Amino acid sequence: MPVELVNPAGLPVPEFYAQVSVATGTRTVHLSGQVARDAAGQPVGAGDLAAQVEQAYLNVATALAAVGGSFDDVAKLTLYVVDWTPDKLAALGEGVGRAAARLGVDPTKPVTLISVAGLGEPDLLVEVDATAVLP
Repeated sequence: MPVELVNPAGLPVPEFYAQVSVATGTRTVHLSGQVARDAAGQPVGAGDLAAQVEQAYLNVATALAAVGGSFDDVAKLTLYVVDWTPDKLAALGEGVGRAAARLGVDPTKPVTLISVAGLGEPDLLVEVDATAVLP
C-alpha cells in the first residue's frame, strides 16, 4: 500500500480521519465525485444520508478496482454534503462504517467535509471525491 497515514504530534488526533497521508506510489488517480447511484445509474438511498454515503464509498472502491487499486490506496477524500449540520455526523459515520465493513478496509483517511447548497441532481445528499496513489 503506497499510502501511510500520520497524525503528527502537535495536532489533535481525530477519531474518524487522519491529519496527513504520505503517498509513495507511482500513479496518481483522480476520481470524479462519486454519488449514490448503482451500476445502472439508479438512485440509492433516497433521503437517507447513511445509505448514500455507503453507496458513494462503494463506488469509489469500484472505480479504483477498475484501474488496479483499492480503497486502501486513497490518499485524500473530499465529502460534499448538502446542508451539513453537526447532527448529520452520526448518519455520515454510519454510512462510512457500513461501506468499510463491506469492503473490509479501514476508512480512516485525510478528509475535508464541505457543506453545499445542492449537488448535480436534487435527490443527492452527498458526493465523495477521492485521490489515490497506486504502486
